[in-house]
Amino acid sequence: MSRVSLDGQVAVVTGAARGVGALLARKLSARGARVALVGLEPDELREVSGRLHTESHWWYADVTDHEAMERVAAEVKERFGKADIAVANAGVAAGGPFAGSDPAAWRRVIEVNLIGSAVTGRVFLPLLTESRGYFLQIASLAALAPAPMMTAYCASKSGAEAFAHSLRTEVRHRGVGVGVAYLSWTDTDMVRGADEDAVMRELRRRLPWPANRTYPLGPAVDRIVAGIERRSAHVYAQGWVRGVRWVRGGLPGVIGVVGEREMRRVGVRAGEVGRGLVGLGGAADTAARRPR
Repeated sequence: MSRVSLDGQVAVVTGAARGVGALLARKLSARGARVALVGLEPDELREVSGRLHTESHWWYADVTDHEAMERVAAEVKERFGKADIAVANAGVAAGGPFAGSDPAAWRRVIEVNLIGSAVTGRVFLPLLTESRGYFLQIASLAALAPAPMMTAYCASKSGAEAFAHSLRTEVRHRGVGVGVAYLSWTDTDMVRGADEDAVMRELRRRLPWPANRTYPLGPAVDRIVAGIERRSAHVYAQGWVRGVRWVRGGLPGVIGVVGEREMRRVGVRAGEVGRGLVGLGGAADTAARRPR
């Protein structure tokens, strides 16, 4: 599919304070897009916005808060006049065995990654319909290959993937494109935060190649930008992930055998995994929800 110029288009990026969201905002801006940044870290959002090449503005908002996100959408319309692209990128993660997980952290992963994506789609869909625009759901290899010790994250990304596929069929005839981006382990604060836990780090390093690698952020985001330019239905931040999608039907059985072996090997050490949200983004999400 030929690429569409992003010059003059308005792109909304959630989870834009760091990682994939921050770099995506910079790369979209470098291609001429005006950018609306949404997140929970005002200082970081202000810094990202200040470094962009084009007009931009940032909003402090929790993507799970429908009223707050409605206000963001209205203010984006007022400030920029339209929205051509919306990227549901905001996400958090928590690891460890389900039986010993913190119920609040587990639920929060579902809320941000799935409900937050749906809220983002809901509030920006009217603007995307007006512009015949494009909605991109940031999913994960976890949607294709659900693994032990990641129940909340895998469930949330599988749900977000299914949401986007369903939405695509509903809105295609109205000129709105919907895509899903799949990322393997990419060098972000979230992955580095997960790697701070010795058990999770060990399990990840024992994954089969190429899933046991951490991939650089820049090339992954370049692929996402290319997917946006093409309004692609599927975007693969690492090329080999495309192949995983075609064999996903057989993966639960394989992962079940290998995963059970790894859980037996880890044994009681599985209970040593931290119970909260991981990484700096997870810490920011937790802090934003504390009573003040």
